[in-house]
Parts: sequence; C-alpha cells; structure tokens
Amino acid sequence: MSEALVLSAQQGAVRTLTLNRPAALNSFTTDMHRALRAALDEAAADAAVRCVVITGAGRGFCAGQDLSDPAIAPDLTPGATPKDIGRLLDDHYIPLAKRLRSMPVPVIAAVNGVAAGAGANMAFNCDLVVAAKSASFIQAFSKIGLIPDCGGTWLLPRLVGRARAIGLAMTGDKLPAEEAARIGLIWQVVDDAAFADTVGALAQRLAGMPTKALAETRRAMDAAVELGFDDGLALEARVQGELGRAHDYLEGASAFLQKRAPQYKDR
Repeated sequence: MSEALVLSAQQGAVRTLTLNRPAALNSFTTDMHRALRAALDEAAADAAVRCVVITGAGRGFCAGQDLSDPAIAPDLTPGATPKDIGRLLDDHYIPLAKRLRSMPVPVIAAVNGVAAGAGANMAFNCDLVVAAKSASFIQAFSKIGLIPDCGGTWLLPRLVGRARAIGLAMTGDKLPAEEAARIGLIWQVVDDAAFADTVGALAQRLAGMPTKALAETRRAMDAAVELGFDDGLALEARVQGELGRAHDYLEGASAFLQKRAPQYKDR
C-alpha cells in the first residue's frame, strides 16, 4: 500500500498535518487536496484538537501545484482543448483557502523548506507562519503565465502592500525567510536547529489559550479589513458581547482574580 499523502499526528491538544509527497516537494495533486481537506475537516470536528500545525515532509514545505497532475497537465496534442484551470481552483484551492480561514482553532504553517506558488499562499492563509531560516517563498505563477491563486492576489497586498505584492508576483523571485519576516509577510523565522522545538512550543502555547477567542480574533480582523472605522468598532462590540457570555471569559477573569492557572474549554 502507498503511504498516506497527508500524515496526521496528535500531541496533547495539537494536531500536526504533514504533507507527504517529499520526492515532489509536496506539490499538490487532486488526491493530496482531498486528503488535506479531509484531515482539516477531521481536526475541525474533533473537540480534542485546539491547535493545528501544517508542515511538509522532507526538504520542502509545498512547491505548489504539481503540473504533471492530470487535472492540469497540458495536452500537447494539436487542436486539444486546454484544461480549465479555473475549475481546479473552484474545486480545490478555493475550498482549501476558505477551510483554513474558517478553522475553529488557530493554524500554524511550519514552513520547513521551499514554499512556492499555491504552497506559499496556503501558508499565508494560516494564522501564523513560522519558517526555518533555510526556507524560502516564491510566487512562481508568472513563470508559467498565470496569476497568484489560493488567495494570493487578496493576501499579498494586505500583508506587504501593493508595491511589494506586485514585485513579488511579477518577478517570481525567491524570497528568503529572513526577508519575508522583515517585511511582515510571515510571523517568525527560526534557526533550523531550533525550528521543530519552536513550532512545538508555540503550538502547545496556543492550544492552552482560549481557543474560541483566538478564532474570533482572526474572523474579526479579516472582516474589519473590509469595514469602515465605525463598523469595525461595532463588530468588536458584537463579538466581545458574545465572548463575554462564554465560559472562557468567566474562567479567565476568575483565574486572574484568584491568582490561579485558567482551564479553558470553549471551542
């Protein structure tokens, strides 16, 4: 039997999902898309999971779309009808981006090597990106006559501004992890030797925090990007009112006043 395309491991309340096509730098096929979506759905539905980590097997995180996959591989026969790449996005990349940004728990992209094309933008859809110092990010789309997808055209200008976003997308130049952190594209870059321990400690820390509040923080910030100031304030008041009636706020405030460690349960 062939090995699973996405490996799943649980440590405490942290679920780690590892893309597992190392010989192809974990590039996407339709089968790997289905496996990752199923793994994310399972993590979302499991109350024992309070943080998800996505990483890659071997020396790469994810090299984007595998161009040899039948869903996208060009048919070079004269007169052949071109493949509908938009359909590939509709069926796989759009649902993946939406799933990541709607997870009920925080999601960490642990970028252990190259993250190219949709692999880079998948990482940017996660809540926190932690990269090894040897990792890099490449908007490879322009090299094959395409535009950034998996949310790239929406994410990049919001993360680094229009000038850098267009520069990264048009040139397709490799961006070292340290530079990605310097310009605010990712959360943190870590020496390779400390990478696994740093990601593990961050994941366990997030898993011990009020999970529902963390997920609502993401939702409120994403929504506020499209709102005016007054509407943003109103959104804060609405969400804060909901969280203020939940277990975790009462537990957190009580623990603070009683000088004890809180035990968070909401999700």
